[in-house]
Amino acid sequence: MNAKIKKTPLNMIFWIVILVLWQLISLVYGPEILPGPLYTAKGGYELLADGTLLQYIGISAYRVLLGWTLGSLIAVPVGIVIGKVGAIRAFAEPFLNFIRFIPPIAFITLFLVWFGIGETSKVMLIMYATFFIVILNTLTGVLSVEEDKIRSARSMGASEWQIVIHVIIPSTVPYIFTGIRLAMGTSFMAIIGAEMIASNEGVGYLIWNSRLFFRTDWIFVGLICLGLMGFLTDRAVALLGRKLLSRYGVVSTTSLRR
Repeated sequence: MNAKIKKTPLNMIFWIVILVLWQLISLVYGPEILPGPLYTAKGGYELLADGTLLQYIGISAYRVLLGWTLGSLIAVPVGIVIGKVGAIRAFAEPFLNFIRFIPPIAFITLFLVWFGIGETSKVMLIMYATFFIVILNTLTGVLSVEEDKIRSARSMGASEWQIVIHVIIPSTVPYIFTGIRLAMGTSFMAIIGAEMIASNEGVGYLIWNSRLFFRTDWIFVGLICLGLMGFLTDRAVALLGRKLLSRYGVVSTTSLRR
């Protein structure tokens, strides 16, 4: 309890120092190049007043959550199958190790051609960004299951399906959870690239379009919103993981600090 009390003032001091330094540096370069916190707050108020900011945040959040959820739901069973079946893994693993080095933003043009300029291309891009991170973490988790556990289950008469359900999946849950959290960050990077190139809505569009009016304060507002969206989403996922998956060995960074 005392540690928490001491930590709170330190956090406040840290953020106050950051804001003061930000404001001082902005005075040197001018608000057109580097808007200070007050100038940025004013720009944020303008966007809030006309409803643009909340609308864009909602659209970007919807795209990210939909693509991230779909990509994770598909990747987890595929990763388990690849990890469990050696014949499939022999063909799939080299392909996964090849394609995972191609960033999602490199596929934007192709996805626009394949799926159009509507929502489908953006959701598919986020699914791509999510899929390979989750599948590789799931595959790693399956391969890390101790062979002794599998042999013990077999010796007690468990079928292969029962081994997957009661041995492999519970042991793999921490790896799956880590992959899902990592994929969330990649999903935000993917949607910003897509919204900058082919969208007229969203936080990425706000950041990209603001350059036309030389509104660097709006750009900073968009960047701050992205950081807050990612931070709050990650904290929510970590909280759910700690509450629902703690029996599988999932420990969030929040609980580690306590």
